[in-house]
Amino acid sequence: MSLLRSKVVRALSSLGPEYLPFADVATPDLPLGRLLRLSLFQVSTGMTLVLLVGTLNRVMIVELDVPAALVGVMIALPVLFAPFRALIGFQSDVHRSALGWRRVPFIWKGSLWQFGGFAIMPFALLVLAGRGEAGYAPVWVGQGGAAVAFLLVGIGVHTVQTAGLALVTDLTPRESHPRVVGLMYVVLLLGMIASALLFGWLLADFSEGRLVQVLQGAAVTMMILNVTAIWKQETRVRGRLNPPDVPDPTLQESWAMLKEGGQFIRRLVVVGIGTIAFGMADILLEPFGGQVLDMSVSGTTRLTALFAFGGLVGFTVASKVAGRGTDAHRVAQVGALFGIPAFVLVLVAEPLGMTGLFLAGNFLIGFGGALFSHGTLTAAMNLAPPEQAGLSLGAWGAVQATAAGLAVALASGLRDVVTMSVGPEAEIAGIGGVTIGYASVYLVEILILLVTIVAVVPLIRRGETATVAGAAEALQPVSGKG
Repeated sequence: MSLLRSKVVRALSSLGPEYLPFADVATPDLPLGRLLRLSLFQVSTGMTLVLLVGTLNRVMIVELDVPAALVGVMIALPVLFAPFRALIGFQSDVHRSALGWRRVPFIWKGSLWQFGGFAIMPFALLVLAGRGEAGYAPVWVGQGGAAVAFLLVGIGVHTVQTAGLALVTDLTPRESHPRVVGLMYVVLLLGMIASALLFGWLLADFSEGRLVQVLQGAAVTMMILNVTAIWKQETRVRGRLNPPDVPDPTLQESWAMLKEGGQFIRRLVVVGIGTIAFGMADILLEPFGGQVLDMSVSGTTRLTALFAFGGLVGFTVASKVAGRGTDAHRVAQVGALFGIPAFVLVLVAEPLGMTGLFLAGNFLIGFGGALFSHGTLTAAMNLAPPEQAGLSLGAWGAVQATAAGLAVALASGLRDVVTMSVGPEAEIAGIGGVTIGYASVYLVEILILLVTIVAVVPLIRRGETATVAGAAEALQPVSGKG
């Protein structure tokens, strides 16, 4: 029996790197358990995103009867702080804490911002919905309170994720960055899926009191996750207690150093246009399934899970491929390539009357988007100069989050304008009625993906020389583990 057990253990050990691509990301200084604990800040981020974009979006419109336009404004408020992620990252690079930390104070402050927003939010929403008219407070107080709450939560989540990813970069060697990026985003997606299921179960029998309890519970859970994530992670550097002999670089100087790395602005442009290309579909896929393909509510709900599953597979594949030395920008380009057939499948699903094509397209959109995000974020981590991971990742996050918010606005606006312009009875190339509005958005996304693919080419060529040595070094542990 013991001999059989030994053989099983050896077999699992040899298969681990093949089927668990994140198992070899650990190092003696950063064991896998510690790395997984650090990734808990991504769980709290995923939970917050599900609350803002999913759960509260539906609750405010359906259960609380808040006008959809006002809900859209509230949901968009957190995006206003996205451009400041670069500044947050820079400040965490040069921060001098009394305790000798750089990243931890920002994660702590971001958690407090989020906690404050969640503390205000449930009561502000009740007043916003008119529940306060009976003598508690006028509706405008609820509008102001809800705006402050959403803005605080947005500030907090942007701060936590920027400083958290910078801390991950500080603690992991360069050759591990592709697999670390994959791990962080797989954890984010798993956190979003689990949170969506949990919130759906908790709010199945909706009541105002239950909404207050859920948001208060989310605030406490977020604090526990973030504190657990950063506990004894960052090394305290006593030299950071006092002003340095050589002053830290200014924001302008740090930005100039990043630009010296080669085509830094082009990299950010690629992140922006690629994010818009994939992000425009986010707000339209479920309405398209219901309005055009006559899918049930449960059917369109499964689209989110299918999209997330595609993302999980994409991040896993990207981590494995990039971990073997493949250029990060090439991974991003392949992701954009997968996006083209994905949107084609979505486009032809209605005229062909095949819902299965639409489902396959959703999976490929999640898969391609994951490859693209993984590639661009890995490049941002790898190309950051020493001690400047925060600014590089902050710039990436600022562009990515801003572009995602812009994509939602562009998609909804383009669909409405095209639908009203052609009329419900129009038909073009076999696509008629309301479908034309959706199809126009998907066609624009395909065109933007083509632009993205072309824009990435110079980055791949420029990075090939630098990545040859990195590829050989990265292949050593992979080949050594079979």
